[in-house]
Amino acid sequence: MTDRNLLIVKLVSLALVAVALVIAGIQFYDHRNFQEEVVKGPGVTQVKKLSDYFEPLKGTINDCNIYIFDSGVPGGTAFLIGSSHPEEPSGNLTAQLFVENAKLTKGRLIVAIRANQSASRVTRPGDAYPLYFAIETPWGEKKFRMGDRWSSPLDSWPDPEVYVNYPSGQLLAYMDVRNFNRTWPGRANGMITEQTNYAFMNLIKEEGVDIFIDLHEAELEYPVISTIVAHQKGADIAGMASMLLTSTEFKIGMEYSPKTLHGLSHREVGDHSDAVSILLEAPEPFLDRVRGITDEKLLLTGQDEFIVTAGKFGLLYEKIDEKGWPIDVRVGRHCSTVLMIFELWGDFNPGKEVVIQEVPRYDEVVKNGTGYYFRDPSKAKPEDIYYE
Repeated sequence: MTDRNLLIVKLVSLALVAVALVIAGIQFYDHRNFQEEVVKGPGVTQVKKLSDYFEPLKGTINDCNIYIFDSGVPGGTAFLIGSSHPEEPSGNLTAQLFVENAKLTKGRLIVAIRANQSASRVTRPGDAYPLYFAIETPWGEKKFRMGDRWSSPLDSWPDPEVYVNYPSGQLLAYMDVRNFNRTWPGRANGMITEQTNYAFMNLIKEEGVDIFIDLHEAELEYPVISTIVAHQKGADIAGMASMLLTSTEFKIGMEYSPKTLHGLSHREVGDHSDAVSILLEAPEPFLDRVRGITDEKLLLTGQDEFIVTAGKFGLLYEKIDEKGWPIDVRVGRHCSTVLMIFELWGDFNPGKEVVIQEVPRYDEVVKNGTGYYFRDPSKAKPEDIYYE
């Protein structure tokens, strides 16, 4: 090859790389700035911002919407958050379903759909995650961002060599400084994920939250799956919910929050506030390391022949067959479990009930599909539309 031909090859290669970088850059930019529409349901009485509870978050990427339902009838206050880990989509879908449908007849409900906005605007490097997924509704497809487990490095950098949780002093992996469910109870002068948790703790205290639920999903290779993880203050409620749901709707276990494992919501919210703290885990095959193609189909259907094979060899902590774990099953499980826990909270605490209506239970979500319960933004009043 002559020097001239070699130069041409180098220039063409450089041009192709530049084109690929531009295309990827546009896709990353569009994903980071994509706005998910939320139609405020008839039960929402106020929408605040997280920065109302911690002013330094104002204008940052993690200044999320806080939806408040006030029945006007004295009772308890419940708090529900989704998207602690945005790669676990049933959490934010369930939270949005509550926002668009719930009506309260007693007490108050507070909901955060995208608790960690930063992590919802980036996907896992090297894992070929889809940027988006779509849920079928009666009025067309509703598009959502796919996210990651950790806040984006664009918003939190550099990571320390070792993350030291505050105030426990527990040593955690370096990237956990960006993990929303390892940085509770937060720190006012910490990095953005710690500040976000600090703001949520302020909200819990200022709003007098009685019971707090954090929605998650887990890979089938992980032992804490299909379960309710409860702080000791909520063990009776969680245990009763597990028994009732298992006998009437679907199998779900109950586990105690480890007292010496710090940074997680089910431990720190209960330790650092008056609230009872509970975390829910639904199965998500998309997260398993033995999975096949990591695409939107796997995310929504939970069907994967490799994971089924792993189950046959006893490598999983949850059963799976060719039916998989569809998104409607996972959302339905969360809906029924949340409603059951809130009902039991009222039974255990007379005078502090939180009574919720118009939210579907497991069988209804599985039958009708998650999208059936989302409202059409094109038919909503502009003032009723919010963006996540």
